[in-house]
Amino acid sequence: MATFFGVGYIPLAPGSWGSLLTFILVWFLLPDNFYLLGGFTLIVFLVSIWSSAGAEKLFGKDNRKIVIDECSGMLVSFLFLPKKFFLYILAYVIFRVMDIVKPFPIRRFEKMKGGLGITLDDTAAGIYTNLVLQILIYSGILRL
Repeated sequence: MATFFGVGYIPLAPGSWGSLLTFILVWFLLPDNFYLLGGFTLIVFLVSIWSSAGAEKLFGKDNRKIVIDECSGMLVSFLFLPKKFFLYILAYVIFRVMDIVKPFPIRRFEKMKGGLGITLDDTAAGIYTNLVLQILIYSGILRL
C-alpha cells in the first residue's frame, strides 16, 4: 500500500509518478462530488499514516519508495476545486513544487516520527497548493 501499487519502485522520481497516478485515478474514476472526494481523501490520509509507519520499518526513514503520502497530499490539493483539467494539471505542478521546496513550516513535519510525519509534510504541501489555487481563482487571475 505504501508504494501505491508498486509506483514507489520506479527508480526516477517515484513521488512525481505517485502524484501523477493519483491525478489520473481521480480524473477518470471519481465524479465531481466534494463528499466523495473528501471521504476518499480522508481514507487515503489515514491509510497513508498506517502504511507509511509499517513501510518505514521495512525500507528506512521516509524512504523514496513510500509514495502514498504524495497521493494523500495530491488529493488535498484537489479539495474544494472545480473539476477542470487545466486546474488539476496546475494543482499537480504546484503540488510537486511545494513538495520539493517545502516552504515554511512544511519541513518541520518531516522531523516528526513515523507515518504521521511522513504523511503530514505532503498534506501540508497539498494545503498550500490548494490555497494558492483558491487565491488565483477568487482573485480573478485564474479564469475558469
